[in-house]
Amino acid sequence: MKTRNLSISTAAAILLVLGSSAFAYRQVVDLGTLGGTTSGAYSINDNGMIVGYAWNGSSYNRACIFDSTGRGANIDLGTVGGSDSWAWSVNNNGKIAGMAYDTSGNGQSCLFDSTGAGANKNLGNLGRSVGSAASINNSGQIVGRAYTSSSTDHACLFDSTGNGVNKDLGTLGGQMSIARSINEKGEIVGAAYNALGRQQACLFDPTGGGANKGLGTLGGLLSGAYSINDSDQIIGYSLTGSGYNHACLFDATGGGANIDLGVVSGFAESLAWYNNDIGQIVGEIRNGGNSHACLFDSTGQGNNIDLNTLIDPSSHWTLVRAECINSNGWIVGEGINPDGYIHAFLLTPDPATLLLFALGGLALRRKR
Repeated sequence: MKTRNLSISTAAAILLVLGSSAFAYRQVVDLGTLGGTTSGAYSINDNGMIVGYAWNGSSYNRACIFDSTGRGANIDLGTVGGSDSWAWSVNNNGKIAGMAYDTSGNGQSCLFDSTGAGANKNLGNLGRSVGSAASINNSGQIVGRAYTSSSTDHACLFDSTGNGVNKDLGTLGGQMSIARSINEKGEIVGAAYNALGRQQACLFDPTGGGANKGLGTLGGLLSGAYSINDSDQIIGYSLTGSGYNHACLFDATGGGANIDLGVVSGFAESLAWYNNDIGQIVGEIRNGGNSHACLFDSTGQGNNIDLNTLIDPSSHWTLVRAECINSNGWIVGEGINPDGYIHAFLLTPDPATLLLFALGGLALRRKR
């Protein structure tokens, strides 16, 4: 097949084509709220199921399943007895993980009842009554953070049964850590403090044995990993030697051959939030208090795309942050809608764009 002979330059050319296309995506779908004014979408699975949070009519943040048509049939997922909740991750089986407040006002790691009937499961912690689940893979493994008995946050592999046999994943010699993503192999990434008190992107030992691996930086002192896909591609951010946060593709070996994914002209900083299994990376670019959703060139060649250039300007949306992209190229995040409110959005690519994404992803996977 011709696609097997695609080179990395072809992938870059595909990204350049996308960058020159003013309408590579259909209109922005406003995913609405639960009766309040704001919302945000954090995760979308390959079946198009979208989760995040939305204000309800009582001005509480509630974990939410969004109606992907934008017609407002959103589902309030409730809490574990308290007032607020957030859904951070949904797997391809429709299982949803996040955080919910209990009756004491403490945030708890939570496996949500996806029917909205409220049979949510408190996954516990590591000794103190605080936790948050950040990522769930298709096998139902859940990671995040939890308070230890000494009241410090540690990365945690949660017991999905809710029986409390949670696993402390440790640090890099410092006091705190957090796990943010788990792939289908059970590989876990996030951030941890080292003995010098500096936060570093981290590949955790999933056994809890402490053989954690620091992934270095882009020349600065700090870094953090946000996502790992099934090709062991790890993304996040790092301080550069010049003191700016840049989106980063980390060397999974820990050897330090990290790739600066750069910015877009007019923006000084960037952050990569998520990468799908065909290597597409989304996040945001920043300049002071101004932030735009971004599709990053994973080759590090700088062909990054401000997603606001791919939508119809007459929509009067500003896409602020791209939180997740599924394997079909569907992107969710937060933006400022025409009424001036922060709302969750969905972008679905035009068929031609989707083909280019698929070919570009195939080229990048073959190169790796």
